[in-house]
Amino acid sequence: MKFMSKPEQPPVPTTPPAGGGDSVVLERKTLRTQPPQMHQVLMLNDDFTPMEFVVWALQEFFSKDRESATQIMLKIHLDGRGVCGVYTPDVASTKVDQVSQAARASGHPLQCVSEPIE
Repeated sequence: MKFMSKPEQPPVPTTPPAGGGDSVVLERKTLRTQPPQMHQVLMLNDDFTPMEFVVWALQEFFSKDRESATQIMLKIHLDGRGVCGVYTPDVASTKVDQVSQAARASGHPLQCVSEPIE
């Protein structure tokens, strides 16, 4: 696995000293990177997907224990949607795809979406 280190900014030359010498002073500027914006993965309620399948999906794809998965499933059922987890954009997109593919393969219309956290 290759890890990326912080990109180094090339030294920026400053103006030469007033004495007319040919020396140059270099200053190093550090770059500040922002962490990626996090996304929450939501499951949406429908009247056709069995509750047991939703609990299974939460356990399988979001590593929830049975009790947590049941609580999230009930929130989805009662409120119309529930947060399954918070991830970076790429991981959230992968989770949405995994749940959607498993639901389609099982013949369920379960919808899973990802949205940025503000």
